Amino acid sequence: MTKLAAKTTRKASRTKIVCLSHKEDADGISAAALIRQAFGGQSVLVDYPSQMEALEEIANDESLKRLFICDLGLSKKNQDRFVDILAGLRKKRISVTYIDHHDIAPKIRRQLEKIGVVMVHNVNECASVLVYQKFERKLPDHARFVAACAAITDYMEDRPIGSKLLQTYDRQFALISATVLTYNIVSSQKNAEYLHGLVDSLADSKYPHEIKGAFEQARTGVERLAEVMESVKKDLKKTTNFGYVETKDSGAGGAVNFALGLSGKDVGVAYKLRSSHGIYAVSVRGSKDCKVHLGRIVNALASELGGSGGGHNRACGAIIPKPKIKTFLHKLNASIK
Repeated sequence: MTKLAAKTTRKASRTKIVCLSHKEDADGISAAALIRQAFGGQSVLVDYPSQMEALEEIANDESLKRLFICDLGLSKKNQDRFVDILAGLRKKRISVTYIDHHDIAPKIRRQLEKIGVVMVHNVNECASVLVYQKFERKLPDHARFVAACAAITDYMEDRPIGSKLLQTYDRQFALISATVLTYNIVSSQKNAEYLHGLVDSLADSKYPHEIKGAFEQARTGVERLAEVMESVKKDLKKTTNFGYVETKDSGAGGAVNFALGLSGKDVGVAYKLRSSHGIYAVSVRGSKDCKVHLGRIVNALASELGGSGGGHNRACGAIIPKPKIKTFLHKLNASIK
């Protein structure tokens, strides 16, 4: 085979469309479903510790033609590697679209734009709303509802686009649908097959109440969360500037809002040990009275301590090495004024 023929064969074999999206909340799951509706292809669902490993595996797939990355923010620890991987894909003329609403360093954004990554980025709307806005012409009417539910679960239903989407529907119907979806996702983090099934169901224009067993599983999740609330009441501790709790019976995301509300502080922190990785998964939430950008603070502190993290101004997370968790809490308290 000549070099020209071999090159043509490799080019012709690039047919795969992949969406890499966040698996831990309704925004990431919904964004993956909307991409599926608009373009078809395969969904790869990840949490933040597995984000870069999954991206590298996708990048090594010789059949990859187009990549969408949704609802996955960057940290100081991984942002340079992220740019390098996408630059390698762009050199192969693979289409890359990055759709996100987390805080991003201006330098990194410029680098991504320079290499030809399509940037759909707005910190004022959730990722699913951004997907809907970008590809509305390719999406069915039901996609509007999916995006509206994602905005609710990300506490962004009052934003300009999200609020307009929500106005289309009965508010209580949208609220209960978003809540059922959230509890199903949170309670199924170890069940990859079920999470992919949720993506399929939403992409098939099903409402959450039409998904078999969804309400029953949501009820189980509610009962579990009530137990978490009692556990947080018992174990909650306070610093000058935030309330915090180490949780052993739930994910950090399930406990952090209780830490915030029960502490009476403007910031709540919850963390859980992932013993197999030797790290703590940390979740941080701020009230409406929180005046600092928690995502930027956590990003800097986590990177300083050999972890990673970041996110929104009042909602973010981090991965912290096990020996550094007390140092992280001390430095976070000093950074919140």
